[in-house]
Order: sequence, then C-alpha cells, then structure tokens
Amino acid sequence: MGKDTSGYKLIANNKKARHDYFLEETFEAGVALHGTEVKSLRRGNCSIKEAFIHIENGEVIIYGMHISPYEKGNIFNKDPMRPKKLLMHKKEILRLLGKIKEKGYTLVPVQVYFKGSLVKVEIALARGKKLYDKRQDIAKKDARREAERDFKVRNLG
Repeated sequence: MGKDTSGYKLIANNKKARHDYFLEETFEAGVALHGTEVKSLRRGNCSIKEAFIHIENGEVIIYGMHISPYEKGNIFNKDPMRPKKLLMHKKEILRLLGKIKEKGYTLVPVQVYFKGSLVKVEIALARGKKLYDKRQDIAKKDARREAERDFKVRNLG
C-alpha cells in the first residue's frame, strides 16, 4: 500500500534528521491547524529544522514547527511557534510510546507535505547517531561523489 503520489506537494524537508539520526520506521500524521496557517503552508512558509515531537497525555504534539504568519491574516494569525497537535490512531500512539521508552529512541519530523488538501507530517522513529557514524556517512558520500566524477570524466574523454 505505497504512498499516493497524486496531489502530493512537499512543503518542508528536514535534511538534518537524516544526518543526525538512523530513521528506523516512518509514520504519517495529520496536523491540527487553523485557517491562516493552512494558507501560509500553501505558499510554502514552513520550517521543521528545529522541530521535535513529544507524546503527552496520549496526544502527539510537535514543538518548534515554524509556520510564518499569513500576510493577509491580520488578527486571525496564530503564534508561528505554537505547539501543534498531530493526529494519529490511538494504537499507533501507544506503539510509539512503547518504542520511545526503549533506550535511545526518539521521534523526529522528517517532512511536511500536502496529500490532496490535507497537511501531513511524516515522522520517524529514530535512534541518534554517534560522531563516528556521521563521519562514516560523510566518507561514503564523498566516495560516491568521487566515483561519479571519475565516471563522468571517462565518458567524456
């Protein structure tokens, strides 16, 4: 049952999440928003670089997700940094809660996108990377880039 790519429009991507964490499992969650926030998202005004997710009282809440105020929203605009509730099934929340209690697991937002007319957040169950893991990733990326460069030079000559 893959993702439905029709009506799929990426709003924000968290590249830092892939760099800092091993993403083990991803989940899709809806976001409880107000009208002017949705209009601002349609213009692509969103950042999840510093965002993090907590589960409190059986509710999944995202903190640090910045949605810029809608310029024509005046009094209807909400605080850009307000905590936003993520909408998930109770079974999924309980499963995530059990995993988070294990040592070293956390929830990180990976991307925000429109699926049809709905705003969705892809969140990942993640384990933190150590410094040497990050160095290995950088070395692999450099080696791949070098190989591609050599391949390009050989094919042109």
